[in-house]
Amino acid sequence: MAKLSAARYGKDNVRVYKVHRDEKTGTQDVVEMTVGVLLSGEIDTSYTEADNSVVVATDSMKNTVYVLAKQHPVTPPELFGAIVSSHFVEKYKHIHTAQVKIVVHRWTRMTVDGKPHPHSFFRDGAETRNVEAVATEGKGIDIRSAVAGLLVLKSTGSAFHGFIRDEFTTLPEVSDRILSTEVDAGWQWETFGSVKDVEAAATKFNEAFDGAREITMSTFAKDESASVQNTMYKMCEQILAAVPKVKAVDYSLPNKHYFEIDMSWHKGLKNTGKDTEVYAPQSNPNGLIQCTVSR
Repeated sequence: MAKLSAARYGKDNVRVYKVHRDEKTGTQDVVEMTVGVLLSGEIDTSYTEADNSVVVATDSMKNTVYVLAKQHPVTPPELFGAIVSSHFVEKYKHIHTAQVKIVVHRWTRMTVDGKPHPHSFFRDGAETRNVEAVATEGKGIDIRSAVAGLLVLKSTGSAFHGFIRDEFTTLPEVSDRILSTEVDAGWQWETFGSVKDVEAAATKFNEAFDGAREITMSTFAKDESASVQNTMYKMCEQILAAVPKVKAVDYSLPNKHYFEIDMSWHKGLKNTGKDTEVYAPQSNPNGLIQCTVSR
């Protein structure tokens, strides 16, 4: 006999842009984000009995995001995520959990004639600031903050040797290599009791994001890396030490490979080992290294 074992639904890819205008200075600040909402609760009959009386239309979810963006601050995104997720749990008694995902896209203020321009911006990369806020009836709000799409590379200062060698191994051991990855790093906050608790911690979210981003880049650059695994663990340790209200840190780092090109076939041209200057960037396959470090 079939039984519905899990169900949730929502609205994805809600694109939102908000501008804040400072009338005194003439300066404008902008935020662009993509929001996703997923609801769960007493909705089983909409699946099993075609009972739409328990369905909050996904178009209504989209409209709710827009209205709440008008009525409330959208920065930091952790606070806006808490506001949106709590709204659905409080508004609809049969909805017990609301998951809100926010991707904040970069708009960096232009510098024109040596001065910050009051209303012009440029996108200086694909890096995003991400938030997942989950409001659960009677349990509070769980928030994970993250930086994603941060592409980094260093041309030396990385090694990889001493790994298992057997009949399947062709990879040579190296004491110096290019290290490149696209950072996806997240940190899980201790559970918040309410939106007011999230609001009280609002300044800590930006500080944590800036700190985690700086720790990521500084450790990546300075560490004489024995492996991606060891370097990412050091990053996690430092973020936990820097942000006491964070209970766990996770990283997902794809290893973007750059291979030597043997050119000895062309008049004995040396381009391997210490003579390597020209490499072939690889798209795939790639290594993928992940970890979570908790208190």
